[in-house]
Order: sequence, then structure tokens, then C-alpha cells
Amino acid sequence: MLLNVRVVDWTQLEDVFGTADQIPVLLARVEQGSDDVAWQELGDRLCHQGETVSPASVAALPALVALARTDLKALDLAGDIVCCAMEHQTDVSLLRDHEGSIAELDDLLDRRLRTRPSNYQTTFRNLLAARGHVRWSKVLGDFTDDFYWVSCPACSLDVTVAIGDFGRYSAVRDWDLGDVDRRALRPARAADLAGPGRWMHDLAVRDGQTKLAEGLTFLFGQGECSRCANVFRISEAHSPGNLPTERLT
Repeated sequence: MLLNVRVVDWTQLEDVFGTADQIPVLLARVEQGSDDVAWQELGDRLCHQGETVSPASVAALPALVALARTDLKALDLAGDIVCCAMEHQTDVSLLRDHEGSIAELDDLLDRRLRTRPSNYQTTFRNLLAARGHVRWSKVLGDFTDDFYWVSCPACSLDVTVAIGDFGRYSAVRDWDLGDVDRRALRPARAADLAGPGRWMHDLAVRDGQTKLAEGLTFLFGQGECSRCANVFRISEAHSPGNLPTERLT
């Protein structure tokens, strides 16, 4: 049985549905082999519908990460828990107690990306969360039909930024007329990217994700305000007010 199952007093914790005393039972079942019913219940109790977590969810991370070395279901669930906990900031302080497990999760997710899995986008977003970039983890799409809403830094106009197959522009959203007064986005040169934008782009290039890599150059490029013609950096205008961005380290 996994060490974490033995040392955690699960009776003192709650999962999404209540007392967490079933969590060690379920972890033991999935450790013994493929058990779809146990995985389903474990996911429901630890990260319900991908939106709700609890202290028991965070306490289960060491066990899930240990299983994730050989089990992709555990890898996905651990990633979802970190992403959800970071988004709501409910358990950020608890997550700091598991930085070792999160560091290993980071490595496992990165290795998974190298295999170019069918759920690449989900795995990519979970890696962003594991590295503390929950804002991008929650809003980043595949750049097929992506919209980002920002406020112009100069005049505070609400600006819609579109990055997808239909166009790459900033505009004003009119609910009757659609996106009006469109201004073409100005992508960043890959060589000029820095910080999260740089390593996100480098990962996408490494893994042959051409559309993702190209879309990131627009997301970390520049847009233009339709009202005052101010040119601004899209990633900076997409402020921390959109989603929390507290980092683990």
C-alpha cells in the first residue's frame, strides 16, 4: 500500500462529498490494478467535475503522483487537482506542503507531452498549473476558436482579442453586429519571447504543435485599441484580475 495512504489520518479530512475515509480504500484499489469504477469515484471525490477540490484532494497528491509514474489516469487526476486548487486559491497554502510531489508531477507531465498524446492540450494546461501559471492554464485554448477579453491600458475600453482560424484581431464586441472595428494583431517574434511565453512556445515547438506555437506568438504579441489606437501587449493587458496567478514558489 502506498505510504501516503498509511500516514494520512483521512478521518480528519473531508473530500468533496464529506468524510474522506473512503479515499485510502479507493487508492488501494486503483494501486492494485485497473479499476474503472474506483477511478471514477476517486475522481468524483477528489476533483468533482474538474471544478471542486478539498483538503483531501491535496493530501492525496503524493499517492497519486507515485501512481502517475506508471498510470496515466493518476497523472490526469493529479494535474486536474493542482489546476483546480490553484484556480480557486482555496488550498494554495496546502499545496506548498507538497512542493516535492508537484515538482515530480511537473516532470511527469513534461515527459508525457514529449509523446505527443491525444490529450496534449489538457496535459499542457496541467503543466502550466503545476508551474504556477493557473491563469494561462484555465484560459488557453488550441487557437482554433479562441477569444480573450482584455481592458485597454490607456482608455479602459473592453477589447475582444480573437486568435483562431477565423482571424487574429482585436475589436469591440457588439452583440448585434459582432466584432466591429477590427485591428490586426501584431505577433511577437519567437526570438523576442521571454518568461512563460518563451518556454510555452519552446515546448510547443519541441513537440511539433505548430498551431499552438504560432498562436502563442499572437497571445504574447500586441493588439490595438479600437477607440484610442493604443498599442498594448495582450498578455499584460490580460491582467491577474482575469484569474488568480499566485505561484507556489
